Amino acid sequence: MLTPGSVGSIALNRGKERCIQRDIFQLRTSYDTMILRRLSTFQQLVSEAESAPIEGWGYSWRATETRPPWQYGRMVAERMERARDALDVQTGRGEILASVPRLAVRTVATEARPENIVQAAKLLRPRGVAVVANHDASPLPFGDDTFDLVTSRHPAVTEWKEIARVLKPGGTFFSQQVDAMSVLDLFHDVVGQSHVRRRPLDVEAAAADVGLEVLDLRREFVRTEFHDVAAVIYFLRRMLSKVSAFSIDPYRTEFHELHERIQRHGSFIAHTTRLLVEVRK
Repeated sequence: MLTPGSVGSIALNRGKERCIQRDIFQLRTSYDTMILRRLSTFQQLVSEAESAPIEGWGYSWRATETRPPWQYGRMVAERMERARDALDVQTGRGEILASVPRLAVRTVATEARPENIVQAAKLLRPRGVAVVANHDASPLPFGDDTFDLVTSRHPAVTEWKEIARVLKPGGTFFSQQVDAMSVLDLFHDVVGQSHVRRRPLDVEAAAADVGLEVLDLRREFVRTEFHDVAAVIYFLRRMLSKVSAFSIDPYRTEFHELHERIQRHGSFIAHTTRLLVEVRK
């Protein structure tokens, strides 16, 4: 037999049950909204990275990177002052040459990418520098023993035999290179691709094989901080475009996991390696 007290108790319990169900519904709704928001954010970042132009020579889009201590641009400028005939191989958009106060008497540059050739020409032709189209792995379109100085910053590949051929006797090749056993190796498990490794011993052997004497060989680890997953995707698009077209589609799950990691920790830290190389013919 129900009493007024028991009726009230049942009503109270039912009220609590409805509150619990409402709270559970709100929690589920909130959780679902959070998941959708995170998914939407991830997809938005992917779209931004895939649509960002990769023309030019810089890789630090939405990322920060420390610089090697040797100041490559300053060292190029010092060598340009002593050179009569100079060549910059794989010049990119020509920023390094454009920053040199005094170029060699005759300075030319090569570049493979059409969009970079246009930008480099705008910067360099007013200073008398001819920008020549040349594929990275093709023979250099110059005669033997032509240049006192050959420079190259972050070349996709170094054709040592060609460098030795176009250098005058006593001429030097001066280059800052990226050792691929760094950032790309950290992403190797994600994208399954890597560059040819260029360790100091390899450089020495490659130079010796074509009769070049190593004058200076330095190695420096620098810190790269990616502020979101879009920065990582963009970096890989830029770097791997020299090898093959890069698509995120086969690795979307892995990149989403990386996105979640960056969301938790604020950024993704990696370390890359720079080589400073100077050899003489």
